[in-house]
Amino acid sequence: MTLPAIHTFTLPGAMLKRGFWLYVWRAQTPAGEMLYVGRTGDNSSPYATAPYTRMGQHLGKVQTQNALRKHLQNKGIDPESCSEFDLIACGPLYPEVEGEGLDRSALMELHKPIRNIVGAMEKALAYALQDVGYCILNTVSWNHPLDDRLWQPVLKAFSDHFPRLSAFRGIGVNG
Repeated sequence: MTLPAIHTFTLPGAMLKRGFWLYVWRAQTPAGEMLYVGRTGDNSSPYATAPYTRMGQHLGKVQTQNALRKHLQNKGIDPESCSEFDLIACGPLYPEVEGEGLDRSALMELHKPIRNIVGAMEKALAYALQDVGYCILNTVSWNHPLDDRLWQPVLKAFSDHFPRLSAFRGIGVNG
């Protein structure tokens, strides 16, 4: 009998905090490093989950939640063949909206403006990473304007993990 392998996983407790986060998955695939850019803060509900929650969903089997798995498979890559997955999460940028006694529709109206701000930053992050030469698995489509004042500290935070971002000059982010 071959002994089973031991694998470890360390999770910072802060990644359990619900709210609006931006994140990048870095997958070490047989075809090289590939990135997936995402955010928490749904389009279809007034909730903003923690990156930890999204982490398992991205690699799970539920078709409506496993975007990273699908993008890898669309490239002909079996996720189990990847040597490593890193999740780099920035946030929470904003807390999850709250409104005791408010119905779902009223909560959604509070949620949308924040979702739109974070969605614009998600698009900018994907664009910036691709612009400086990283391989991005997904395309982020978002039509809301980017607030550069809010974006710059986020870009700086991700630059610590993706050094080529320091060369990004911002041309075309809103395009």
